[in-house]
Amino acid sequence: MTRLAARLLLLLALVLGLTAPAHAGPSSPAAAQAPDFKVIAFYSGTWDAAHIDFVKEANEWFPRTAAQNNFTYTATTDWNLLANGGVNDYQVVLFLDDAPETAAQRTGFERYVRAGGGWMGFHVAAFTTDAGSWPWYYNSFLGSGNFRSNTWGPTSAVLRTEDRTHPAATGLPATFTSSVSEWYSWSNDLRSNPNIRILASVDPSSFPLGTDPNQSWYSGYYPILWTNTQYRMLYANFGHNAMNYDTHTRLSSTFASATQNRFLIDGLKWLGGAGNGPAPGDPISETAWYSLTSAAGGTCVDARAAATANGTAIQQYACNGTLAQQFQFRSTDGGYSRIAARGNPQQVIDVTGVSVDDNAPLQLWSYAGGGNQQWRPVREADGGYHFVARHSGKCLSTDGSATNGVSLVQRPCGTSAAQSFRLRTG
Repeated sequence: MTRLAARLLLLLALVLGLTAPAHAGPSSPAAAQAPDFKVIAFYSGTWDAAHIDFVKEANEWFPRTAAQNNFTYTATTDWNLLANGGVNDYQVVLFLDDAPETAAQRTGFERYVRAGGGWMGFHVAAFTTDAGSWPWYYNSFLGSGNFRSNTWGPTSAVLRTEDRTHPAATGLPATFTSSVSEWYSWSNDLRSNPNIRILASVDPSSFPLGTDPNQSWYSGYYPILWTNTQYRMLYANFGHNAMNYDTHTRLSSTFASATQNRFLIDGLKWLGGAGNGPAPGDPISETAWYSLTSAAGGTCVDARAAATANGTAIQQYACNGTLAQQFQFRSTDGGYSRIAARGNPQQVIDVTGVSVDDNAPLQLWSYAGGGNQQWRPVREADGGYHFVARHSGKCLSTDGSATNGVSLVQRPCGTSAAQSFRLRTG
């Protein structure tokens, strides 16, 4: 009986084992997360072994970094994608070792950045001895003008961070050591350009900078990282590896400095609009209605005669709390918003005729997704805002007076109180 009982217990255990629910395995992976933004990098890869090697290294480093930071990276030598709209699906364009050469490529690139597209350029992307061949790019967009001199041979430099308020530079210390590069200087003094914000420059402790006494810098001011506030752009002076030119062997890495890499990652996220809406604590809500009061004349942004039809002029008028002076900010992408009128939220503040001209008037128009209907709120130090049009890079502006009925326009962004507004609810 004892042996029979044991057999019965064993049989019962086997039955229970067969009928028990199987142990749950690892849960199936969630659906792949959509990328925060897309990057396309242009290069030529035909001139100077050091530049070619930088491109090779970049095309290895950026895909790894993209995978770690939830963006995509595509590299191409087809510069005509700038001309035919092939970049329109990308939030960021990189120039690794060159710049557009044909008129169609240049026009397409200008159209892309004026519409709010992000751009980051490296080293040779700014090199020219004929800035007049494309003055918008070299003198206005980059602000650098012509190449003036370079250091040799390639060395690292101690860089001084000049503006840690910019999203690309918030992670930088007061000074840091760059990776090795050849360094360029320029014919234009970038400090004299009101649109240029220099983010980092050569610290005097770097001098003499270079290994050839005849091609070294011993003193002076040399910007290395900067942005143009009229556009979503960053330029980095590095991008030239040290090389053994006889064997084409790499002797240094552009991505050897973790701090410099932090700038690249944070810069790309800013350019791509990843997490770049209003900063925590900013008063801009997507559900509240705001009046916009000019810091210059104290008037409010107003839809003329409280109308909501297409073509209604946007004007300055004494603040009165009516629906004609109440607007809502509804985000689109990349840090931009449409500014909807309370009387009819489908109507938004629009630059007439999609014009990129100075003093182009503003109007109400039914929202259709145009860059001329999207504005980037930029927080100012005193809590005010200025608003940058996506298609033109210009700012919403009053005439600076308190006169009722003056039409609002777009003008080049600056520090004028005519472009500064206080947001108030109610």
